[in-house]
Amino acid sequence: MPMNVQEIAAMLPPNSVLAACSTDELADLLASCSMHSMKVGETILRQGDDGDAAVVILGGIARVSMIAPNGQEIVLDYAERGAVLGEIALLDGLPRTASATARYAGRYLRIGRAAFERLVENHPKVALRMLRDMARRLRDTDMTIETDRAFATGPRLARFLKRLTDKNTDGHRLEGDLSQGELGNFVGMSRENINRQLAAWAEAGVIELANGRVRIVDDAYLAQLAEAGD
Repeated sequence: MPMNVQEIAAMLPPNSVLAACSTDELADLLASCSMHSMKVGETILRQGDDGDAAVVILGGIARVSMIAPNGQEIVLDYAERGAVLGEIALLDGLPRTASATARYAGRYLRIGRAAFERLVENHPKVALRMLRDMARRLRDTDMTIETDRAFATGPRLARFLKRLTDKNTDGHRLEGDLSQGELGNFVGMSRENINRQLAAWAEAGVIELANGRVRIVDDAYLAQLAEAGD
């Protein structure tokens, strides 16, 4: 079912790139893009494809990942409501660097190249927010590299748990209730190591485990673990 400008504006969180748009600007953008529903497991962007469009998540969660040269899947992020995906390929004209797959059903806007370029050129505030969001993701990537090289498995897992829950506004429940296997893909640890570490933390009262979900109980202690070295 089509959505009007007011409905879309109400769905965008304050930190969304498009939250800088006025109602008229959103109306102009909406006139030149298309609305799509996404089903669980559906790939909305595919690594290696031509970057002919960007998408804006309006509901649900998309799992952003890439396949490394050795065939291993690396989970980069979990995009929630308001996130813009696919803009890098539009900006540099090269193939997509990652795939986005719906982990939870929702909706998204698809913005073609011409409309995207017009949006960036005509609305400096949107362009600035987009740069800030790209800078945030670059920082996250740098942190991932730092964590992989400098931290043992316990502190590494703690840092990634903090990264996920610090972004979340709904208590301390992981975004989208990530499974332990999914968390392993994100952290770069085997499921066995993930399960062993989480079980130890649950026994110590740092977290709670229920039906594969993780809830942080002791924020202060987890923060100490996240900063611990080898």
